[in-house]
Amino acid sequence: MRLVAVGRMKDKAELALVERYLKRLRPRLDIVELADGRGSAEEIKRREAQAILAAIPAQSCVIALDEAGQARDSIAFAHAMQGWMTAGRVPCFVIGGAEGLDASVLARADGAMSFGAMTWPHMLVRIMLVEQIYRAQAILAGHPYHRAGRP
Repeated sequence: MRLVAVGRMKDKAELALVERYLKRLRPRLDIVELADGRGSAEEIKRREAQAILAAIPAQSCVIALDEAGQARDSIAFAHAMQGWMTAGRVPCFVIGGAEGLDASVLARADGAMSFGAMTWPHMLVRIMLVEQIYRAQAILAGHPYHRAGRP
């Protein structure tokens, strides 16, 4: 699996949270960090799109994190992950920069997902995604990490 993300994670606390879940993932998740674009908003999106598209493995199932994407609960996300893996399409998640994803990246994506209608800082999205991938693996393995019922 791969995560292609614009921006470099520098904050030690945020990095520690990502590392906490990365070391638990099987198969592992490779993170490719890309430099933030420079210039006008359109130029930034264009440059970031070129780098993102170049970092996506050819046969992967590309899932763009986008505010207009599908919001899933954790169990539905786990089943989606299972479907991608069963089909032999290794997931490649994409998180854009501050200007969002260029239309060319969204066109390449096999799907888009959202963490809800709120706007989230990109580094928090990265943390939440890695945790949800771990949670999906736990759900599929029958591990008690995920508690499905409400009190």
